[in-house]
Amino acid sequence: MKNSKPLIILIAILMALVIVAGCASPAANEPSTSGDTPNSSETSSAAEPQTEKDSPATVTYKDGTYEGTSNAGINPGLKVSVVIKDGKIAEVNVIEHNETEGIGSVALERLPQAIVEAQSTEVDSVTGASLSSAAIKEAVNNALALAK
Repeated sequence: MKNSKPLIILIAILMALVIVAGCASPAANEPSTSGDTPNSSETSSAAEPQTEKDSPATVTYKDGTYEGTSNAGINPGLKVSVVIKDGKIAEVNVIEHNETEGIGSVALERLPQAIVEAQSTEVDSVTGASLSSAAIKEAVNNALALAK
């Protein structure tokens, strides 16, 4: 009788693990299966920029150079210049900022090129520089609004 208690406890623990593992498996597979579902607009729109680099190009911008500003950074007054050529984002330059050197400056170096490559501001923020990243994206979006 005394030996049956540890066995019962072991079986209960194993059953609990199987239940937890069984519940976790569908959630892990959900993104890949829901991405195949055509009526999932949220998944579909999130997947488009990853699978089709030119999908943001359906938004045609007027050629020219546009400036946008943002106060979303560590300090206010971040200003960008966005060059549109052949209806696409050709260049993004940060022309004025008060971001922290060594932290925000990493975002200032990386994000403009990432935005040009993606043809969108829907790019990953720089870890540790989320406010500076947000300010750059907001300023670029403000400039792009002028180019529509």
